[in-house]
Amino acid sequence: MKLYSDEELAEILDQDIFHQISEAADRLGLECYVVGGYVRDIFLERPSNDIDVVVVGSGISVAQELKRMLGRKAHLSVFKNFGTAQVKFNDTEVEFVGARRESYSHDSRKPIVEDGTLEDDQNRRDFTINAMAICLNKSRFGELVDPFNGLADLEDGIIATPLEPGITFSDDPLRMMRCIRFATQLNFQIEDETFEALERMADRIRIVSGERIEVELNKIIMSSHPSKGFVDLQRSGLLNIILPELAALDIVEQKNGRAHKNNFYHTLEVLENVSLTPNPSLGGEGSGQTLWLRWAALLHDIGKTKSKRWEPSVGWTFHNHNYIGAKMVPDIFRRLKLPLGAEMKYVQKLVDLHMRPQVIADSEVTDSAVRRLLNDAGDDIDDLMTLCEADITSKNEVKKKMFLENFRMVREKLADLKEKDYKRLLQPVIDGNEIMELFHLPPSREVGTLKQYLKDAVLDNKVENEREPLMALLMEKAKSMGLERIKN
Repeated sequence: MKLYSDEELAEILDQDIFHQISEAADRLGLECYVVGGYVRDIFLERPSNDIDVVVVGSGISVAQELKRMLGRKAHLSVFKNFGTAQVKFNDTEVEFVGARRESYSHDSRKPIVEDGTLEDDQNRRDFTINAMAICLNKSRFGELVDPFNGLADLEDGIIATPLEPGITFSDDPLRMMRCIRFATQLNFQIEDETFEALERMADRIRIVSGERIEVELNKIIMSSHPSKGFVDLQRSGLLNIILPELAALDIVEQKNGRAHKNNFYHTLEVLENVSLTPNPSLGGEGSGQTLWLRWAALLHDIGKTKSKRWEPSVGWTFHNHNYIGAKMVPDIFRRLKLPLGAEMKYVQKLVDLHMRPQVIADSEVTDSAVRRLLNDAGDDIDDLMTLCEADITSKNEVKKKMFLENFRMVREKLADLKEKDYKRLLQPVIDGNEIMELFHLPPSREVGTLKQYLKDAVLDNKVENEREPLMALLMEKAKSMGLERIKN
């Protein structure tokens, strides 16, 4: 973070767009300020493309005047119902709003809005670090207005609300999610009184739509260290409301002196490992992984709560937790308004398959097992292997080293198969249509049985994937089923 004087801020804002906004506001005799994230990010020395401007008066009128000054190259959008306007010019977007005061009813996030002063507008902001404003009028260009000491909170790494936090969160409960999201993204601490309000008012999040919660959750998941956000969500009680399946993992049961690990904190460790894994398609070193692979990491063990059993001879078991967890994924995506298409199916597939590479690596790495894994995972095999390697969180370094070495062998066999055009290699050259033609069968269970028999033979490398040996195998199996080839 870097501190700037008003003179230095004026130099930073010495850009055509800000001087043009300044001129437009001065022509109309209105006070005008750049506010919010753009101001915060100046001090954090972070790039920001979102320019939000507050006008004491009509923000729309200043936007219209700016458009008139910029001419045809600028595009103006006016949203009268919200009292806002947007001006797009080259690669720059500026949002204008009139300063306002807001009041809320208990059961709604829709405020009653009235015209207000700059102070009123800053009072309604979510956090002190987002409530700072810099004047754009020529007579005060670059002057910082910081009534809540947001600059000091930035310097101390603190997330706090401008007003009493209970008021801020009650007015707009989504701010509770934003509070944790900003703390996660910026690696800040939530001020004590503010966190106590999160705990006290967590239940208010129920009036917020799944779509709005999804946006904040995704930003937490895609931050550099997402586990910090999920710890705060759990500590505050918010996670138990928005994602109870994950919150339920935060328990350790003990029986006969034997305890299982805390699967909640294990999950967060896996999520961290995935987020730290380089992804060449996203820029390589330090780029982390895609949103949906991170979701798969977050949900990979959610089936453990339902599958947990105590077996005296073994201890705690979680048999089929991958299968159970995969069945839970669609309901979670539906509730949080996450996409139900390819993204959901991808997450579901990885949750379902995440134990398979571990089972292979736990014993002899056979060609047959690797072939089957590649057949089932398909194009998502590399992401599945990334998730499974991230899932190795054992503190036993010898065991961890053994697993990683076996995973290396799995990857080598996978790479060898992929070089040989695995899709053609693993798909029998005799397909279902030919089987129906050979035996004059309609689509039926018998056709499915024969197809699977050939598929298994190819995957287990019992025969070469060529017509002659597969045909001999097919005829043998068909005969055992009482089927005869019909000759034309």
